[in-house]
Amino acid sequence: MSARTRVSAPAAARRSSAVPPGGTRTLRLGSKLSIRYRRRSLFLSVLLAVAVLLVGAFTLTAGKLGLSWTELLALAVSPPEGSGAFVLERLRGPRFLTAVGAGMALGVAGSLFQTVTRNPLGSPEVVGLTSGAAAGAAATALWPGYVPVPVAAILGGGLAVALVWLGTGRGFARPGKMIVAGIGISAVASALTSLAMTTLGEQQAQTLAFYLNGSLASRSWSHVATIGIAVAVVLPAAAALQRRLDLVALGDELAESLGVRVDRTRTVAVLLAVVLAATAVSVCGPVAFVALVAPQIALRLLGTSSPGVVAPALVGALVLTLSDFTVQQIDVGPALPVGIFTAGLGSLYLGWLLWTEARKGLF
Repeated sequence: MSARTRVSAPAAARRSSAVPPGGTRTLRLGSKLSIRYRRRSLFLSVLLAVAVLLVGAFTLTAGKLGLSWTELLALAVSPPEGSGAFVLERLRGPRFLTAVGAGMALGVAGSLFQTVTRNPLGSPEVVGLTSGAAAGAAATALWPGYVPVPVAAILGGGLAVALVWLGTGRGFARPGKMIVAGIGISAVASALTSLAMTTLGEQQAQTLAFYLNGSLASRSWSHVATIGIAVAVVLPAAAALQRRLDLVALGDELAESLGVRVDRTRTVAVLLAVVLAATAVSVCGPVAFVALVAPQIALRLLGTSSPGVVAPALVGALVLTLSDFTVQQIDVGPALPVGIFTAGLGSLYLGWLLWTEARKGLF
């Protein structure tokens, strides 16, 4: 190889992370601030956002209680009155917005975990975070009034991940051991949740069981505010961390040679994922598989080696809002929890993913 064509590994990694396939564009905001983007990523993000808005429109207008399309279009001028106000402000508006926020949070949390573990099966469910957050939320039913549900969920999820960190022996540096330890912690957390259900009264146990299946029924504006604050605070931090995570995904030694503090980057990413996933669990329960499938769908749509933050967030929002809209239209007597529906879809996707990875010789 001639000197003219020889490229060092760090330089190649820097070039591959700086110029993704398809090229980049730079949007300059003043003299000091600029934003780099790919045209395909921008187009995809706009398309996904429009799809989420369309799902929202159908959610608000479907069924006998839904708004008319005239009332929906009139929202740009003035809010509806009477039954229309009830549907928008109490029945379906908070439910849809909670689904959007929770879907975004789960999508980004899954993306962070899959990047950290370098495994397409990495997700909050696999590493025990979701089960830990659910156990923390369930504990509030035993001792009501002491700790708010979102705080208890974050504490439970954080404790589960901390135990996984200790159980691997080297923190988060060994993704394989991290997943194995997560499965064990998840089993313990599920057992504690079941124990909590056995000590509750019949009505409380039924309410808790409905929540543990993942439900968006009877959401309020307090749920919207809770998940909205988490998304508004954590997503920009995740976006700022993304470039370093892309380098970590290339390998620890290579990332360190480029000046990335790998252990610190990995730990911060996991902490951000804990907050996002645990907050989502606190407002809608442990909705299954959204965090697993959203980053993988985003990867395939983008055609890049990293899904980033925006695409998984929008895919997660679309998956959860579309799933919730579907369960609202299914007449099965009692309201079907959206977590059962996503678990059915996710199990099919997981089977396909395991089959494709096995064909590649990764298992």
